[in-house]
Order: sequence, then structure tokens, then C-alpha cells
Amino acid sequence: MKAWLGAGFHGDMGYMASHGLKRARPAELVPGTVSVVTARMDYLPRDTPDDWPSRELARLQRPGEAVVSVYARGRDYHKVLRNRLQKLADRIAQAVGPLGHRVFTDSAPVLEAELASRSGQGWRGKHTLVLSREAGSMFFLGEIYLDIALPPSEPVSPHCGSCSACIEVCPTQAILGPHRLDARRCISYLTIEHAGAIPEDLRPLMGNRIYGCDDCQLVCPWNKFAQRSPLPDFDEREGLSGATLIELLAWSEDEFLRRTEGSPIRRIGHERWLRNIAVAMGNALRVRPDAGAHLALRAALQSRAADASALVREHVAWALRQAGGGDAF
Repeated sequence: MKAWLGAGFHGDMGYMASHGLKRARPAELVPGTVSVVTARMDYLPRDTPDDWPSRELARLQRPGEAVVSVYARGRDYHKVLRNRLQKLADRIAQAVGPLGHRVFTDSAPVLEAELASRSGQGWRGKHTLVLSREAGSMFFLGEIYLDIALPPSEPVSPHCGSCSACIEVCPTQAILGPHRLDARRCISYLTIEHAGAIPEDLRPLMGNRIYGCDDCQLVCPWNKFAQRSPLPDFDEREGLSGATLIELLAWSEDEFLRRTEGSPIRRIGHERWLRNIAVAMGNALRVRPDAGAHLALRAALQSRAADASALVREHVAWALRQAGGGDAF
């Protein structure tokens, strides 16, 4: 972790460095912690077809379609998993008596993937995500820090072998090698964590991905074992799957807030949402669509620029330049 931070791979994610080594030392984060219970929760929607990876890859070949990462098309996982972990902690307390505990899911300085791999949930894939022989990687992680001793579970051996599909497919080459990720180049980081202007050299590589990126998971052979969630929480919301870039660019801030209520997408705010879509529309113009689509994309961008922030206008201007003929609003 210290080497990763020292290389600056965390980019704008200052919170990754702000807690020192508490991430690696649970008892310093929550005094009295003796054991950690790790959990995983599948998130593929209930009606996901068997050929879902190829279908998702096909979306990336339709420039006018907006692609949102699979995990973000339903309800905010933080709320769902945290509530379920709290219920589990309550059941443990009923069985053993008074219990000091805290539950986490992507919400505190916790090395979730490392804890999960050390406890046997799976192994760290070359893309750094946790992989399970029974569930691939399409799941969320959560933890319960406990002040009671529990018998440890054993880690599992890695099963990536010589496969390097995840490294090879990364659009921005953010995976520098096995287990080495430069978040500053990762599309998930750029569309979600990064608050400012997206580096111009990376914009053409983002394609039509407007929130997150699943490419390294889509090509992973182990995700043929990915499990569907039985929970309706992760069913796809209308507008977050199969929508066009033009449709989503037209969302006002009020509509964005209404459509993303209870969704993880809301945390990026309307401005970054528009920034991301503008980049995707520029990439759609780069592939030289037919005259009708070309005009529609340009008109939508020009209309949005009229009342946009400086950040959005800058990305709209870039998008219009991809069509040729300048960036006139």
C-alpha cells in the first residue's frame, strides 16, 4: 500500500493516504478489534442472461449508447450490504452475548480486498479484484469488525495461471502488470472519483463508458461462474441500461437527482455526469456517424453548453472538435 501511494497511483483519492496504516491495522481503526468477518454479495441482476459478458461487450461497439457499469444500474450497494451486515452482527450478538462491532462496506479505511483474500473469499486477480471459483468477481465486499476471537479461515490459492486477458483488454492500460493498477488511468476512477477535467489523452480511450468500466471483468474466464443476485435491489433501473447519450445529456439537475435517488451514481453529481457524457459523445463523433446522427449529437452538445458550468463547457468544446469544424456553441 505504501509503495502504491508513494508512486502516486491513487491520484485525487487523498482519503487513501489520510489514515496512514489504519487501513492495514484493523485494531487501530476500531480499538478492541480481534477478528474480522468478511462477506461478499453478488450483484448481477436477477434476469441476467447467460451470455451477459458478450452482450455487455457489444454495448461498447454502439457509440451512441451510454454504458453504465453493471454494479451501478440498481440500488446503492452501500445501503443494501451495510443493512444486511448489521442484521448478521445482531444475530451473532444474540448467539454469543454482548458484542463490540462495526460494519463496513467501501465506507472507511479498510483493505477490503486484502481481508477478503486472506480470509478465503477468493484470490486477488491480476486486475487486483477478488476472484472466486464459485462466483467470479461480480460481487461486493463487506466486513464486520468484532471484539471476540474467532477461528481463522484459510486463504485459497490463486487460479489465474498464465491468463492476462484483463491486462490486455484495459482500454487505458491502467493495469501496468499483474496486481499493479494506476488508478489515474482507470476509467472507473476518471468517471467517478476524479473531480476535474479528464486528461485529453485519455478521453478518446473512454469510448461510451460514462460511469465506471467493466472490461477487465467481462473478459475474465472466471466470470462464467458469476452469480445472479436474488434481491430486486440490483435490478436495472430504467434509463441506466440501453439509454442513448443524447437522452442522458438532456437530464436537468432535478431529473438527474430524481432518477438517481438511492443509486451510487448520485454521488458524482450532475456536473460530472454531464462531463462524462460529453466525452462519450465526442467519441461517438470521432467514429464519423451518419449525417443524421452527426447533426443530432452536435445539436445536443451545443444546446447543453448554453447553461453549463466551465468544466462541462470545456468537455463539450472538446467533443465538438472531434466532429471537425471547431467547437462553436
